[in-house]
Amino acid sequence: MDESGAGAGAGAGAAAPMSREGVDHALRSLREEKDRISAALLDLDGHHGNRLLEGARLTGETWRRWDQAQDRLAMLWRTFDAYQRVLDAAGSLRDRQSRPDHAVLAELTRLLTGPAVEVPDGRVPLERRTLLGPQERRITLDEAVVMMSDAYAFVAGEIAAADAAWTALLVPLEAAEESWRDTARLAHALEGTRHPELDRLGRELTALGQVVRTDPLSLVRDGRADTGRLDRVRSALSGLRDELTEMTALRSEYPARMAQITGAVEEAETAARRALEARETALLKIASPGLPEPPPRAELRDRLDVLDGLREAERWADLARRVAELERMAAAELERARADLRLSTGLLDRRGELRGRLEAYRAKAARLGMAEDERLTILYGQARELLWTAPCDLRRSTAAVAEYQRAIKACESGTGTRR
Repeated sequence: MDESGAGAGAGAGAAAPMSREGVDHALRSLREEKDRISAALLDLDGHHGNRLLEGARLTGETWRRWDQAQDRLAMLWRTFDAYQRVLDAAGSLRDRQSRPDHAVLAELTRLLTGPAVEVPDGRVPLERRTLLGPQERRITLDEAVVMMSDAYAFVAGEIAAADAAWTALLVPLEAAEESWRDTARLAHALEGTRHPELDRLGRELTALGQVVRTDPLSLVRDGRADTGRLDRVRSALSGLRDELTEMTALRSEYPARMAQITGAVEEAETAARRALEARETALLKIASPGLPEPPPRAELRDRLDVLDGLREAERWADLARRVAELERMAAAELERARADLRLSTGLLDRRGELRGRLEAYRAKAARLGMAEDERLTILYGQARELLWTAPCDLRRSTAAVAEYQRAIKACESGTGTRR
């Protein structure tokens, strides 16, 4: 109520009677306030989270907090009933006289501003109780609103917390449960295949589902629902489902898959042979090539030969694991062989590039009329001997070709000066 209430709240018992206009204004304000409170209580009662809490078989932390919230909610409704009775009594009294006398105005003032609302029993402190029950305690309408507001905030907060926890947890829970069912169907389709991990995940998911549905607030950390366990179960199921999907595809597409794997093994073996041949050639033709020792060859063919036996025994899990492992090994062997081949052929290519450069410089010298230059002839001969001698010393050859190039440039510059 605003100041027109003339003395609302403390000290109402000794307050002078309100004017008729003050009473009417106070009644209008209080009735509007009552309507807002009533609407808020009805909204709270119909809230989705409230209905979930009322319909769930709660346990643990959620049950404890909801039990407290229900006590506060019951007190809130009792306080509202007492608040409403006082307001109705004041309205009825005012309606009986169009021009209330001093006594009526005094009574209306007591009802509207004094301690007229009886506090529900559950809110009377122990020290105010007697053997026959709690001693009566009354508060003003304004104090009743404060009491109801505190209770409403507490109850709404608990409902919102539980609703937020369920909202955050139920979606990933249901997704995990659906994932488990899909994965179980895949496992069932692979006759004779057992997956203890799937059973373990199912038990863990059942236990998690029980907690989520009956005690979601126990999974709240720092105000947020902790979905870590659900996320880990979903991740494990995703990996298991991928594995089972691979096994199913392998069973139905085994001939084509085997042809593909055999081709990959043969390609890796061919590349390894070419790399070894190139290495041997480089060792013969290049001095101190610095090539690393080739690693031990992966026994790809032996691994390939065991796959048919696993298929005949319908050991799909072992077969899928061996196939994936063989594919990885074949790809790694192929990449390693290609790298070794590039290293060996790169040395030979370097020698060929130096030979081509030497001949190009010789042709340039001839065009400039320097073919008979004694120093250039000596330098050319030294470089050519290095490049066409096996094994070829690439470091010395590179230096010799560079020296020949510098000599040509020096002669070219001197010729231009003479001109």
